[in-house]
Amino acid sequence: MTELGPVAWPPVPIRTERLVLRGSEARDRTAFIELFASPDVRTYLGGPRPRDELERAVPEVPGRRPGLFVIDLDGAMIGTVSLDRRDTERPGHVLPGAGEAELGYMFLPGAWGYGYAAEACAAALGWFAGAIPGEPVVLCTQTANDRAMRLAAKLGFTEVERFEEFGAEQWFGVWPSVTPTSVR
Repeated sequence: MTELGPVAWPPVPIRTERLVLRGSEARDRTAFIELFASPDVRTYLGGPRPRDELERAVPEVPGRRPGLFVIDLDGAMIGTVSLDRRDTERPGHVLPGAGEAELGYMFLPGAWGYGYAAEACAAALGWFAGAIPGEPVVLCTQTANDRAMRLAAKLGFTEVERFEEFGAEQWFGVWPSVTPTSVR
């Protein structure tokens, strides 16, 4: 996994109380299309993409890349959590050379409001802290996205700065990497 550092990918599936974080499989294709076509999911992410375009473009096994976890509930994909290196050209950095690990996530609307995002993100952060100890993780979201702002606080991200990007005010925070047992 050269993007994040010297860790094997995919890791052994991560099990939480209710969820499994795993690599992508062919059976996840329909859920990936739903995520990217959903106006609700994509409200703060540049808007939905046309379903017919996605049907043509999404590969048989979508999302198969280092850093992307499929979130599985009872055998079905309900969302994704990703850890990617933040583009050095974008505003918002906490390391001198930039390129911090950045947490991202998307969940199908039917999975909203049950605490799955907090559970899955905490598990991914715990995995990251064990795989690359001591490295901070950043998160950036529009300040208008109340759900994302609450989740950032619940996960322990602290605000570093706010800035204008993509025509909206962005909140940028950092999570100090800790040992996996201290992530709740």
